[in-house]
Amino acid sequence: MKHFNKLIAIVCLFVALGLQAQDSNHPWAISFGASAVDTKVSSSSSMKNQFSEYFNLKSNWNTLSSVSYINVSKYVGNNFSFGVTGSINTIKRFVNTKDVSGKYPVTNPGNLAYYSADATISYSFAKILGLKRLDPNATIGGGYTFMGTASAGTLNGGLGLTYWMGKQVGLTYQTAYKHSFDETRTPNVDVASHSQHFLGLIFKFGGVDTDGDGIYDREDTCPETPGLPQFNGCPDTDADGIVDSADACPDVFGLAELNGCPDTDGDGITDKEDACPEAAGTKAMKGCPDTDGDGVADKDDKCPKVKGSRENGGCPWPDTDGDTVLDKDDKCPEVKGTVGNNGCPEVSDNAMKQLGDYAKTILFNSGKSTFKQQTLPVLKSIASILKEYPTAKFSIEGHTDSTGTDMLNQKLSEDRANAVKNFLVENGIAADRLSASGFGKSKPIDSNDKESGRANNRRVEVKLMK
Repeated sequence: MKHFNKLIAIVCLFVALGLQAQDSNHPWAISFGASAVDTKVSSSSSMKNQFSEYFNLKSNWNTLSSVSYINVSKYVGNNFSFGVTGSINTIKRFVNTKDVSGKYPVTNPGNLAYYSADATISYSFAKILGLKRLDPNATIGGGYTFMGTASAGTLNGGLGLTYWMGKQVGLTYQTAYKHSFDETRTPNVDVASHSQHFLGLIFKFGGVDTDGDGIYDREDTCPETPGLPQFNGCPDTDADGIVDSADACPDVFGLAELNGCPDTDGDGITDKEDACPEAAGTKAMKGCPDTDGDGVADKDDKCPKVKGSRENGGCPWPDTDGDTVLDKDDKCPEVKGTVGNNGCPEVSDNAMKQLGDYAKTILFNSGKSTFKQQTLPVLKSIASILKEYPTAKFSIEGHTDSTGTDMLNQKLSEDRANAVKNFLVENGIAADRLSASGFGKSKPIDSNDKESGRANNRRVEVKLMK
């Protein structure tokens, strides 16, 4: 007995050490405490009489004043557990069959040593009944029992109730009927069928907590990362109430409606997506304000309080010459013009008349494309008029009289037109505004029969290109 008590003490110490920092849902359990053996259950053939004194502890129960049983069990799933129980006792009260007086005399069979080893399958009703602290259960199993010098196998069945005082410590009571297969009710000869009762403490243990967060792996959604009970063992690094796996900004305290990300300026745009996180803005501006509503964020707007154009840095386009054509579209931004002519002045009829008059006085050396000296001021006057219309394009057309061959006249007309063009280019007129063509004698404006007519036909014309 002393050795058995020492064994129980060692087991208790081992369990106590293993239970530190443990929680629920442990697969292993150990229980130990006092047990009692009652032979009354087999003393009568009547079922009613067998259980008539089932809890007559004073007269029928055999007990020890020390720990007399130990049970180790493992949860195997679906509310089932498998366990092994070892117990010891001394049979001092043996209930005999009914005597002539109708009573069941109790005798001492000689302090029979009692040992039993049993294997049981237990089913817990706690979950299906929705119970948390109370755990009713039913058991079935078998074992082998020594009673004095006799021994026999037994078929066992019983009921029990455990009250869990904590997640891993409980008070348990079990009662079982053990039916013997060697039944003559003769002490030291056979083992009588009997009932056995157990009252003791039960401890659950064996849970695995890989990440050491106090939540065991079977209940831990994140078993390898320390977490919190309210998130089933998963972490909430920034403590914003949103588990890291669902938190778009797990390292920064944020808002649930923004998936855990912060919004410093309160504009509904997360800081990491907000180009201006400290100034309330709009989604269209990526979180930045646009005070003048011109579609250019204030931070990029050179005129943040005046509605303008994106192309002009958020400022309104100027109209330097006041002709209602903005400088960006005005090909003559410093000269007042018309909308139809892209902000440039239209070439007036008077200007064209002046060009025509000047062109009539352009004189060339006879049979050549070189100018007579008195023509140079005329050409400069033409250049001056063209500069007033910087976007207008003109064609220079050369013509001859009928004197000479067609080939010579064609070449001469082209050379003279190009001579005028080259002079104007050299005097500040862009080349792409001018074209030069020669028509020879093909377009006379007077009769070639007289000298005066031929003089009129030898001409250069300046025309506006539409």
